[in-house]
Amino acid sequence: MKISIYMRCIALVSGLFACAAHAAHAAHAADAPWMPKMPIRVVVPFAPGGPTDITARHLAKKLTGLLAQPVVVDNRAGANGMIGAELVARAKPDGYTLLMPTSSTMAINPAVYEKMAYDPIRDFAPVTPVVGAPVMMVVTPSFPAKTVKELIAIAKARPGEVVFASSGAGSNLHLALELFRDQAGIKITHVPYKGAGPAVTDVIGGQAQGMFADLPVLTPFIKAGRLRALAVAGFDRTPMFPQVPSMKELGYPRFNARQWYGMFAPAGTPREIVMKLNESIRQAVASPEVRDRYAEIGADVFVSSPEEFGAFVKTEIDRWHEIVRKYGIVLEP
Repeated sequence: MKISIYMRCIALVSGLFACAAHAAHAAHAADAPWMPKMPIRVVVPFAPGGPTDITARHLAKKLTGLLAQPVVVDNRAGANGMIGAELVARAKPDGYTLLMPTSSTMAINPAVYEKMAYDPIRDFAPVTPVVGAPVMMVVTPSFPAKTVKELIAIAKARPGEVVFASSGAGSNLHLALELFRDQAGIKITHVPYKGAGPAVTDVIGGQAQGMFADLPVLTPFIKAGRLRALAVAGFDRTPMFPQVPSMKELGYPRFNARQWYGMFAPAGTPREIVMKLNESIRQAVASPEVRDRYAEIGADVFVSSPEEFGAFVKTEIDRWHEIVRKYGIVLEP
Protein backbone atom coordinates (compact mmCIF):
# COMPACT_ATOMS: atom_id res chain seq x y z
CA MET A 1 0.00 0.00 0.00
CA LYS A 2 2.77 2.46 0.96
CA ILE A 3 4.66 1.62 -2.23
CA SER A 4 1.52 2.25 -4.31
CA ILE A 5 0.94 5.65 -2.70
CA TYR A 6 4.62 6.50 -3.19
CA MET A 7 4.48 5.60 -6.89
CA ARG A 8 1.35 7.69 -7.37
CA CYS A 9 3.12 10.65 -5.78
CA ILE A 10 6.10 10.17 -8.09
CA ALA A 11 3.79 10.05 -11.11
CA LEU A 12 1.97 13.20 -9.95
CA VAL A 13 5.22 15.13 -9.46
CA SER A 14 6.54 13.94 -12.84
CA GLY A 15 3.34 15.09 -14.49
CA LEU A 16 3.62 18.50 -12.88
CA PHE A 17 7.20 18.83 -14.06
CA ALA A 18 6.15 17.83 -17.60
CA CYS A 19 3.36 20.40 -17.62
CA ALA A 20 5.72 23.07 -16.36
CA ALA A 21 8.29 22.18 -19.02
CA HIS A 22 5.62 22.26 -21.75
CA ALA A 23 4.39 25.67 -20.54
CA ALA A 24 7.93 27.03 -20.48
CA HIS A 25 8.55 25.74 -24.02
CA ALA A 26 5.30 27.30 -25.25
CA ALA A 27 6.18 30.62 -23.63
CA HIS A 28 9.63 30.55 -25.22
CA ALA A 29 8.12 29.77 -28.63
CA ALA A 30 5.70 32.67 -28.24
CA ASP A 31 8.59 35.03 -27.47
CA ALA A 32 10.76 33.78 -30.34
CA PRO A 33 10.73 35.96 -33.48
CA TRP A 34 8.75 34.72 -36.46
CA MET A 35 10.69 32.78 -39.08
CA PRO A 36 9.17 31.51 -42.34
CA LYS A 37 8.74 27.78 -42.80
CA MET A 38 8.15 27.81 -46.56
CA PRO A 39 9.02 30.01 -49.58
CA ILE A 40 7.92 33.65 -49.67
CA ARG A 41 6.43 35.16 -52.82
CA VAL A 42 7.08 38.84 -53.59
CA VAL A 43 4.58 40.05 -56.17
CA VAL A 44 5.97 42.75 -58.47
CA PRO A 45 2.98 44.28 -60.27
CA PHE A 46 4.98 45.15 -63.40
CA ALA A 47 6.71 43.36 -66.25
CA PRO A 48 10.16 41.76 -65.88
CA GLY A 49 13.12 44.00 -66.62
CA GLY A 50 11.63 47.18 -65.18
CA PRO A 51 13.06 49.11 -62.22
CA THR A 52 10.74 47.55 -59.63
CA ASP A 53 11.61 44.08 -60.88
CA ILE A 54 15.35 44.84 -60.79
CA THR A 55 15.11 46.25 -57.27
CA ALA A 56 13.00 43.34 -56.01
CA ARG A 57 15.32 40.66 -57.39
CA HIS A 58 18.41 42.11 -55.70
CA LEU A 59 16.49 42.27 -52.43
CA ALA A 60 14.97 38.78 -52.78
CA LYS A 61 18.37 37.18 -53.28
CA LYS A 62 19.67 38.61 -50.00
CA LEU A 63 16.45 37.91 -48.09
CA THR A 64 16.65 34.25 -49.13
CA GLY A 65 19.79 33.90 -47.05
CA LEU A 66 18.57 35.99 -44.11
CA LEU A 67 15.23 34.16 -43.80
CA ALA A 68 16.57 30.68 -44.67
CA GLN A 69 13.75 30.20 -47.19
CA PRO A 70 13.51 30.96 -50.92
CA VAL A 71 12.15 34.46 -51.61
CA VAL A 72 10.72 34.37 -55.14
CA VAL A 73 9.71 37.31 -57.36
CA ASP A 74 6.38 36.86 -59.15
CA ASN A 75 5.65 39.40 -61.93
CA ARG A 76 1.93 40.18 -62.31
CA ALA A 77 1.81 43.09 -64.75
CA GLY A 78 -1.18 45.07 -65.90
CA ALA A 79 -3.52 47.97 -65.10
CA ASN A 80 -0.70 50.15 -63.74
CA GLY A 81 0.07 47.67 -60.96
CA MET A 82 -3.52 47.08 -59.91
CA ILE A 83 -3.65 43.41 -60.96
CA GLY A 84 -0.73 42.44 -58.72
CA ALA A 85 -1.87 44.71 -55.90
CA GLU A 86 -5.37 43.19 -55.85
CA LEU A 87 -3.88 39.69 -55.77
CA VAL A 88 -1.88 40.50 -52.62
CA ALA A 89 -4.75 42.43 -51.01
CA ARG A 90 -6.80 39.21 -51.14
CA ALA A 91 -3.97 36.89 -50.04
CA LYS A 92 -3.80 35.19 -46.67
CA PRO A 93 -2.11 37.54 -44.16
CA ASP A 94 0.56 35.06 -43.08
CA GLY A 95 3.78 36.64 -44.35
CA TYR A 96 4.16 34.36 -47.36
CA THR A 97 2.69 36.69 -50.01
CA LEU A 98 4.06 40.23 -50.20
CA LEU A 99 3.76 43.16 -52.61
CA MET A 100 6.58 45.37 -53.86
CA PRO A 101 4.88 48.23 -55.72
CA THR A 102 5.85 51.78 -56.63
CA SER A 103 4.47 55.16 -55.65
CA SER A 104 2.32 54.89 -58.79
CA THR A 105 0.53 51.79 -57.52
CA MET A 106 -0.07 52.98 -53.96
CA ALA A 107 -0.21 56.79 -54.11
CA ILE A 108 -1.16 57.80 -57.66
CA ASN A 109 -3.73 55.15 -58.61
CA PRO A 110 -6.17 56.31 -55.88
CA ALA A 111 -6.00 59.79 -57.39
CA VAL A 112 -6.45 58.94 -61.08
CA TYR A 113 -8.89 56.00 -60.93
CA GLU A 114 -12.47 56.54 -59.76
CA LYS A 115 -12.91 52.82 -59.06
CA MET A 116 -10.27 50.44 -57.71
CA ALA A 117 -10.40 46.85 -56.46
CA TYR A 118 -8.12 47.66 -53.51
CA ASP A 119 -7.53 50.47 -51.03
CA PRO A 120 -3.82 51.16 -50.36
CA ILE A 121 -4.52 52.15 -46.74
CA ARG A 122 -7.26 49.68 -45.77
CA ASP A 123 -6.04 46.56 -47.58
CA PHE A 124 -2.31 46.56 -46.79
CA ALA A 125 0.08 46.48 -43.86
CA PRO A 126 3.08 48.72 -44.65
CA VAL A 127 6.42 47.00 -43.96
CA THR A 128 9.04 49.52 -45.09
CA PRO A 129 10.09 51.60 -48.08
CA VAL A 130 13.10 50.08 -49.82
CA VAL A 131 14.58 52.61 -52.23
CA GLY A 132 13.90 55.95 -53.84
CA ALA A 133 14.99 56.74 -57.38
CA PRO A 134 15.26 59.83 -59.59
CA VAL A 135 13.19 59.94 -62.75
CA MET A 136 14.95 60.98 -65.97
CA MET A 137 13.73 62.34 -69.29
CA VAL A 138 15.43 60.38 -72.07
CA VAL A 139 15.21 60.19 -75.86
CA THR A 140 16.39 57.73 -78.45
CA PRO A 141 19.84 58.73 -79.84
CA SER A 142 18.48 59.15 -83.36
CA PHE A 143 16.15 61.93 -82.18
CA PRO A 144 17.72 65.29 -83.06
CA ALA A 145 17.08 67.06 -79.71
CA LYS A 146 20.10 67.13 -77.42
CA THR A 147 18.52 69.43 -74.80
CA VAL A 148 15.07 70.00 -73.33
CA LYS A 149 14.95 73.37 -75.09
CA GLU A 150 15.54 71.69 -78.47
CA LEU A 151 12.89 69.05 -77.69
CA ILE A 152 10.34 71.76 -76.94
CA ALA A 153 11.18 73.55 -80.18
CA ILE A 154 10.65 70.35 -82.20
CA ALA A 155 7.37 69.56 -80.40
CA LYS A 156 6.07 73.08 -81.07
CA ALA A 157 7.04 72.86 -84.73
CA ARG A 158 5.41 69.42 -85.14
CA PRO A 159 2.49 69.24 -82.65
CA GLY A 160 1.58 65.67 -81.70
CA GLU A 161 4.25 64.05 -83.87
CA VAL A 162 6.70 63.43 -81.02
CA VAL A 163 5.76 60.21 -79.18
CA PHE A 164 6.61 59.53 -75.54
CA ALA A 165 6.14 56.10 -73.99
CA SER A 166 5.32 55.45 -70.32
CA SER A 167 5.10 52.51 -67.94
CA GLY A 168 1.31 52.80 -67.93
CA ALA A 169 -1.60 55.22 -68.03
CA GLY A 170 -1.84 57.00 -64.71
CA SER A 171 1.67 56.09 -63.59
CA ASN A 172 3.98 58.72 -62.14
CA LEU A 173 5.89 58.55 -65.44
CA HIS A 174 2.68 59.37 -67.32
CA LEU A 175 1.95 62.23 -64.91
CA ALA A 176 5.51 63.51 -65.36
CA LEU A 177 4.76 63.76 -69.07
CA GLU A 178 1.46 65.55 -68.35
CA LEU A 179 3.28 68.06 -66.14
CA PHE A 180 5.90 68.63 -68.82
CA ARG A 181 3.38 69.03 -71.65
CA ASP A 182 1.37 71.52 -69.61
CA GLN A 183 4.26 73.58 -68.27
CA ALA A 184 6.12 73.67 -71.61
CA GLY A 185 2.95 74.39 -73.60
CA ILE A 186 3.51 71.58 -76.12
CA LYS A 187 1.64 68.61 -77.59
CA ILE A 188 3.38 65.22 -77.27
CA THR A 189 1.56 61.95 -78.00
CA HIS A 190 1.47 59.53 -75.05
CA VAL A 191 1.65 55.74 -75.55
CA PRO A 192 1.23 53.66 -72.34
CA TYR A 193 2.90 50.25 -71.89
CA LYS A 194 2.55 47.46 -69.32
CA GLY A 195 5.67 48.46 -67.42
CA ALA A 196 8.85 50.48 -67.90
CA GLY A 197 10.83 47.52 -69.32
CA PRO A 198 8.93 47.14 -72.61
CA ALA A 199 8.55 50.93 -72.90
CA VAL A 200 12.32 51.45 -72.65
CA THR A 201 12.86 48.73 -75.27
CA ASP A 202 10.66 50.58 -77.75
CA VAL A 203 12.32 53.94 -77.08
CA ILE A 204 15.73 52.36 -77.70
CA GLY A 205 14.34 50.87 -80.91
CA GLY A 206 12.90 54.21 -82.06
CA GLN A 207 9.21 53.19 -81.97
CA ALA A 208 8.80 56.09 -79.52
CA GLN A 209 11.09 59.11 -79.38
CA GLY A 210 11.37 59.43 -75.60
CA MET A 211 9.97 58.85 -72.14
CA PHE A 212 10.27 59.62 -68.45
CA ALA A 213 11.56 56.61 -66.52
CA ASP A 214 13.20 55.61 -63.23
CA LEU A 215 16.97 55.85 -63.24
CA PRO A 216 17.60 52.20 -62.18
CA VAL A 217 16.19 50.87 -65.45
CA LEU A 218 17.84 53.57 -67.57
CA THR A 219 21.39 53.62 -66.18
CA PRO A 220 22.95 50.83 -68.29
CA PHE A 221 21.39 52.16 -71.50
CA ILE A 222 22.47 55.75 -70.87
CA LYS A 223 26.02 54.58 -70.09
CA ALA A 224 26.08 52.48 -73.25
CA GLY A 225 24.87 55.39 -75.40
CA ARG A 226 21.62 53.64 -76.30
CA LEU A 227 19.57 56.42 -74.68
CA ARG A 228 20.27 60.14 -74.33
CA ALA A 229 19.43 61.77 -70.98
CA LEU A 230 18.02 65.30 -71.24
CA ALA A 231 17.00 66.11 -67.66
CA VAL A 232 16.35 64.82 -64.13
CA ALA A 233 12.61 65.14 -63.45
CA GLY A 234 13.10 66.72 -60.04
CA PHE A 235 14.87 69.35 -57.97
CA ASP A 236 18.45 68.11 -58.03
CA ARG A 237 21.00 66.54 -60.34
CA THR A 238 21.96 62.92 -59.73
CA PRO A 239 25.53 61.85 -58.86
CA MET A 240 25.14 59.06 -61.39
CA PHE A 241 25.01 61.57 -64.29
CA PRO A 242 26.14 64.91 -62.84
CA GLN A 243 26.24 66.55 -66.28
CA VAL A 244 22.47 66.18 -66.74
CA PRO A 245 20.52 69.24 -65.49
CA SER A 246 17.44 69.08 -63.25
CA MET A 247 14.06 70.36 -64.37
CA LYS A 248 14.26 72.94 -61.58
CA GLU A 249 17.45 74.35 -63.14
CA LEU A 250 15.70 74.50 -66.49
CA GLY A 251 12.92 76.70 -65.15
CA TYR A 252 10.42 74.17 -63.73
CA PRO A 253 10.73 74.72 -59.94
CA ARG A 254 7.82 72.48 -58.90
CA PHE A 255 8.56 69.56 -61.21
CA ASN A 256 9.18 66.49 -59.03
CA ALA A 257 8.37 62.96 -60.24
CA ARG A 258 10.76 61.07 -57.94
CA GLN A 259 9.76 57.41 -57.57
CA TRP A 260 9.86 55.09 -54.55
CA TYR A 261 9.43 51.33 -54.12
CA GLY A 262 8.34 49.68 -50.88
CA MET A 263 7.22 46.40 -49.33
CA PHE A 264 3.67 45.69 -48.17
CA ALA A 265 1.89 42.70 -46.65
CA PRO A 266 -1.87 42.04 -46.72
CA ALA A 267 -3.86 43.85 -44.02
CA GLY A 268 -4.20 41.76 -40.87
CA THR A 269 -0.69 40.32 -41.06
CA PRO A 270 0.43 39.82 -37.43
CA ARG A 271 2.75 42.52 -36.13
CA GLU A 272 5.54 40.06 -35.26
CA ILE A 273 5.65 39.00 -38.92
CA VAL A 274 5.66 42.60 -40.18
CA MET A 275 8.46 43.48 -37.75
CA LYS A 276 10.55 40.45 -38.75
CA LEU A 277 10.17 41.38 -42.41
CA ASN A 278 11.06 45.00 -41.62
CA GLU A 279 14.17 43.92 -39.71
CA SER A 280 15.24 41.51 -42.48
CA ILE A 281 14.80 44.09 -45.24
CA ARG A 282 16.82 46.62 -43.24
CA GLN A 283 19.60 44.05 -42.89
CA ALA A 284 19.45 43.22 -46.58
CA VAL A 285 19.72 46.79 -47.88
CA ALA A 286 22.45 47.59 -45.35
CA SER A 287 24.63 44.79 -46.73
CA PRO A 288 27.41 46.00 -49.06
CA GLU A 289 26.36 43.75 -51.96
CA VAL A 290 22.78 45.10 -52.03
CA ARG A 291 23.57 48.70 -51.08
CA ASP A 292 26.37 48.95 -53.65
CA ARG A 293 24.26 47.31 -56.36
CA TYR A 294 21.48 49.83 -55.79
CA ALA A 295 24.01 52.68 -55.89
CA GLU A 296 25.33 51.38 -59.23
CA ILE A 297 21.90 51.78 -60.82
CA GLY A 298 21.12 55.14 -59.20
CA ALA A 299 18.73 54.04 -56.44
CA ASP A 300 18.97 55.37 -52.87
CA VAL A 301 18.25 53.11 -49.88
CA PHE A 302 15.19 54.44 -48.06
CA VAL A 303 13.88 52.48 -45.03
CA SER A 304 11.70 53.29 -42.02
CA SER A 305 9.40 51.75 -39.41
CA PRO A 306 6.03 50.38 -40.60
CA GLU A 307 4.24 53.27 -38.85
CA GLU A 308 6.43 55.91 -40.49
CA PHE A 309 5.96 54.27 -43.87
CA GLY A 310 2.18 54.23 -43.47
CA ALA A 311 2.18 57.95 -42.64
CA PHE A 312 4.44 58.67 -45.62
CA VAL A 313 2.11 56.81 -48.02
CA LYS A 314 -0.82 58.96 -46.81
CA THR A 315 1.12 62.18 -47.49
CA GLU A 316 2.05 60.89 -50.96
CA ILE A 317 -1.60 60.11 -51.74
CA ASP A 318 -2.54 63.68 -50.76
CA ARG A 319 0.30 65.16 -52.85
CA TRP A 320 -0.69 63.30 -56.03
CA HIS A 321 -4.40 63.99 -55.47
CA GLU A 322 -3.57 67.69 -55.62
CA ILE A 323 -1.64 67.29 -58.89
CA VAL A 324 -4.34 65.11 -60.48
CA ARG A 325 -7.10 67.54 -59.50
CA LYS A 326 -5.13 70.39 -61.10
CA TYR A 327 -4.81 68.58 -64.44
CA GLY A 328 -8.16 66.78 -64.35
CA ILE A 329 -6.71 63.32 -65.07
CA VAL A 330 -9.33 60.59 -64.52
CA LEU A 331 -8.88 57.07 -65.92
CA GLU A 332 -10.98 53.93 -66.20
CA PRO A 333 -9.40 50.78 -64.69
